[in-house]
Amino acid sequence: MANPTAAMLVIGDEILSGRTRDSNMHRLACELTKHGIDLTEVRVVADDRAAIIAGVRALAATYDHVFTSGGIGPTHDDITAEAIAAAFETPIGIRADARAILEAHYDSTGQELNAARLRMARIPDGATLIDNPISAAPGFILGNVHVMAGVPAIFEAMLASVLPALTGGAPILSQSIRIDRGEGEIAAPLSELADDFSDLSIGSYPFMRDGVHGTHVVIRGTDAARIDAAMTRLAEDLSGGPA
Repeated sequence: MANPTAAMLVIGDEILSGRTRDSNMHRLACELTKHGIDLTEVRVVADDRAAIIAGVRALAATYDHVFTSGGIGPTHDDITAEAIAAAFETPIGIRADARAILEAHYDSTGQELNAARLRMARIPDGATLIDNPISAAPGFILGNVHVMAGVPAIFEAMLASVLPALTGGAPILSQSIRIDRGEGEIAAPLSELADDFSDLSIGSYPFMRDGVHGTHVVIRGTDAARIDAAMTRLAEDLSGGPA
């Protein structure tokens, strides 16, 4: 049985402008790989309501799970929650349980739950809250879309609370080898290997160090024995035959 599939929608003008370097995609990819869920697509969109709605609808219709990051804070450009509600054509408003979480948090820190902070209690109807042990403001799950913060530490904490509830498949395994030859020299044997091991993902990644061209070959899949066999075959092909 094939593993469940996932996509990510990264939301934020600061990502597209280069002001902020996104690390959440890397974290999500690593954790989903270990959990047996295949991250298949990642999109980045601006803080634009129409773009978020279109992205969510397209990804939610295509993949088993969608993860979003960014745009659920207290400021005017945090429009993700409203856009997600619109994508699912469901109402959104201040929810009592989300408000209670924020009230308890700000009371404990001696801060005011002002109108801006209260915006973080706006949750679409029918959504399930995602715990935020760092800053309290919850994320939420609506349908197959998991809506999480953009701040990396909070994103990771929310992801840790979400993953145990998701059914995964077989963890993705990988092996890699460094070959001190350019891609053009090994393209033919790699193509044959990919044909003969079509159940595996075989990637080649060129590099140049000290003026020398080389290639890292990475073989990924869920069957350790098949990966071993492919690595053995690759070594034989590149050496001219069995050792």
